[in-house]
Amino acid sequence: MNEDFGGDYITIADEEGNEFELELLDTIELDGQSYSVFVPADIEDMDVNDPDYGLIFLRNREENGEEFFDSIDDDEELDRVYQYYQELCDAEENGE
Repeated sequence: MNEDFGGDYITIADEEGNEFELELLDTIELDGQSYSVFVPADIEDMDVNDPDYGLIFLRNREENGEEFFDSIDDDEELDRVYQYYQELCDAEENGE
């Protein structure tokens, strides 16, 4: 991701219509599917016990040339994506 001009941000709404801003950290490919990795934009101001604290993984989908983000409701898929992302981060940290 190119960070020369700062982070990429999106605003999304939850099921109740509450809007919040996310900062894009990375986009990864796993098993032919694209995923985006986000953190809440205001994470510095959040309590670590807040249920919204931490990484947010969303599945990328393109429809009629527009990009959409879908939540990952399958716990196994979410665990697989999380583990893969952790492996990528560990490899990068170790210079691999």
